[in-house]
Amino acid sequence: MSDLFWLTDAQMARLAPFFPKSHGKPRVDDRRVLSGVIFFNRNGLLWRDAPKEYGPHKTLYSRWKRWSEKGIFARIMAGLAAEHGEEKTVMIPSCLMTSVAPVA
Repeated sequence: MSDLFWLTDAQMARLAPFFPKSHGKPRVDDRRVLSGVIFFNRNGLLWRDAPKEYGPHKTLYSRWKRWSEKGIFARIMAGLAAEHGEEKTVMIPSCLMTSVAPVA
């Protein structure tokens, strides 16, 4: 599928400092899973409709749910905004994700 979304090496390098430490069992490939989560959000899919190239839909959902509950995605948004002097709210264009994260 040529219309799949994949994070680049540069994008992964910017995001990696915000990832939680892996405790015990190593995480499934971050690039594949996060690219799948972005693809899912961008296209408004049901989790089970995510392309198989991103891995099992349960893995995508589990990572999204766990990291959302822990505030990881909000921390990523705040951290990226801080790099550009943003002080209030960060919004990612709907073509990438449909999330809004307030900056603390």
